Amino acid sequence: MRALRGALLVEAVILAAAAVGVLVDLLARRDFAGREIGMAVFLVACALGFAWALVAAGRRLLEGRRSGRALAMTWQLFQGIVGVTALATGSAWSVAIGVVLLALAVGVAAGLLMPRVVDATTRR
Repeated sequence: MRALRGALLVEAVILAAAAVGVLVDLLARRDFAGREIGMAVFLVACALGFAWALVAAGRRLLEGRRSGRALAMTWQLFQGIVGVTALATGSAWSVAIGVVLLALAVGVAAGLLMPRVVDATTRR
């Protein structure tokens, strides 16, 4: 359970770092349109919201609640899709990010399906 929570925290930190990256990129440009500002704010809000949800899922897992497992597994599916998409782009940087995201998604999903984790989180 602690390893799963640690992996979820790593994913939350990655999402928070991505949100900061979007903000830095937006502020570094001087010729952006109002539409870009709206999209950047939306992406930052989504990334920070999902990061918060992953932290909450980790807490729920440690409490033995099944809601933590459901939320964490749903995120792993989304992250796996993003990882596969990043692999398909072909640039070295994108492929590296895709490998990390996919490895985390597969590892956490496998951990969530382990009998000990399922038993510990089905009592509530």
